[in-house]
Amino acid sequence: MALLEGKVALVTGGSRGIGEAIVRKFAQQGARVAFTYVSADSAERAQRLVAELGENVRAYQSDAGDYAQAEALVNDVVRDFGKIDILVNNAGITRDTLLLRMTEQQWDEVMQTNLKSVFNLTKHCLKPMLRSGGSIINMSSVVGVFGQAGQANYAASKAGIIGFSKSIAKEYGSRGIRCNAIAPGFIETEMTAALDEKTRENYLSAIPMKRLGTGEDVANACVFLASDMGAYVSGQVLSVCGALNT
Repeated sequence: MALLEGKVALVTGGSRGIGEAIVRKFAQQGARVAFTYVSADSAERAQRLVAELGENVRAYQSDAGDYAQAEALVNDVVRDFGKIDILVNNAGITRDTLLLRMTEQQWDEVMQTNLKSVFNLTKHCLKPMLRSGGSIINMSSVVGVFGQAGQANYAASKAGIIGFSKSIAKEYGSRGIRCNAIAPGFIETEMTAALDEKTRENYLSAIPMKRLGTGEDVANACVFLASDMGAYVSGQVLSVCGALNT
């Protein structure tokens, strides 16, 4: 039997990168999966993913950072799938620059997409999850653990996710709801693929395992936390980083 058979998952930011890998892995493990995309540019990509994975996967255009859109999304998913067992708050952006150059808009955009979205979706998913329990997985980052020059906004948002996740685990553990954070390290994505060779070598030299991670590496960790194998794991931060964060 597949590890997520019979479960319904909602994944934000699921049309590319780590999110796409999670959608694929969850579908392979038997889950019915709803995922979101934001921009019109991502719509075609999202629909191709749905066509490839079949009728148990559905895409929704929704901005996770918008409170009302998040509420409408959860209502739509419950209407279409009947329940939500797993929530993966994966949507995220970067607006990197040194703090003296950082604009208020760059700060606010990162906070809304990366952190407020986690509040929005978690709050609205709690109600359906209170009926039968569930697993909430929030995508943090090793940068949220040890910081990074030029990423004060991103690091703050990802550190906030860790504190939020631990608090939700304590608030709702008695109701059968688990909440954990995953802290990926340097993962092979479209963003890292665009790095120049010198920057890439600098990243690799800092990683004890001497390779970038893959979306599948992160997705496998999500499967563990979402499935019954992780039934007694809550309030934790799981680093998927090749020993970068030790």
